[in-house]
Amino acid sequence: MNVVLIGYRCTGKSSVGRKLSERLGVPFYDTDDLIENRVGKSIRQMVAEHGWPFFREREKEIIGQLATVRGGVIATGGGAVLDDENRHVLKKMGVCVWLSADTATILQRMKADASNDAQRPSLSNKDLQCEVTEGLGEREPLYRDLAHLSIDTADRGTEEVVETICQFLTVC
Repeated sequence: MNVVLIGYRCTGKSSVGRKLSERLGVPFYDTDDLIENRVGKSIRQMVAEHGWPFFREREKEIIGQLATVRGGVIATGGGAVLDDENRHVLKKMGVCVWLSADTATILQRMKADASNDAQRPSLSNKDLQCEVTEGLGEREPLYRDLAHLSIDTADRGTEEVVETICQFLTVC
């Protein structure tokens, strides 16, 4: 069985995914990292040169390939759920865990993570707070629909989130 981490950026998918894979003794796959490695460019470079549709198509390819994985932890990009086919594949891949946080927490984490700005382009031409608020409004129903488990990471550390997921998995 796979554990598929979904949620907006800066909600902890990558850091929780790495720790969870260690704890479970299974491989970790980060779709954004896999895309960057395949294309040989950062997401920011891809979007600047080819646009969001190019990136989203690479994302769909990677998710399709990960559909054959059994026994892994998979961290998806925050926007992977925007595609109907991705949602269908992700739901079948395993237990979907939605990591969430409020807008203020996401903004604080984005500003604290220098690599986030260097690698992740803006989703719109709006200011960051407006972009996050609108992005969450659009995506939260999609995350909610996919989630077998939802965890608010705003006031929880990585270890606590991993422990919550592990406890849930023993109940399944």
